[in-house]
Amino acid sequence: VMNKITTLVFVRRGDEILLGMKKRGFGEGRWNGFGGKIEPGETPLKGAKRELVEESGLVGESFEEIAHIFFDFETTPDTTDCTVYFCDAYSGDPVETEEMRPQWFKANDLPYKQMWTDDKHWLPLVLQGRKLEAIFHFKDFIELGEYTITERSD
Repeated sequence: VMNKITTLVFVRRGDEILLGMKKRGFGEGRWNGFGGKIEPGETPLKGAKRELVEESGLVGESFEEIAHIFFDFETTPDTTDCTVYFCDAYSGDPVETEEMRPQWFKANDLPYKQMWTDDKHWLPLVLQGRKLEAIFHFKDFIELGEYTITERSD
């Protein structure tokens, strides 16, 4: 069993969140934040910065760690260990890449039906300013099984 170390970044602009429509590969057809697997020798933060540029064209200047989430899938032995960030300061404009098509959404009106099924359980909490630890068990890549969300005190 391997831990896949990944990152996820949600860029904020006022009351809006930038999401990307995944155009190919894992999670295709879903809106999500920007991120992916970190490379050897990278910290999660370095990986988050690199993935944000690669997938959206934005250069992140301030990152706040908001959640640490473990995902496991009954269909694979690997566990995904994901560090989640808000990015509130950045330079550049979002651009469409081969992998992602970015679009701004109102934070209180996110397209949860077209997102990963776990997002509606934890994203509203971090948008309220809470910091979380969570574990999500997926039966397959769509159906969510049991999960636990714990608020961090730090």
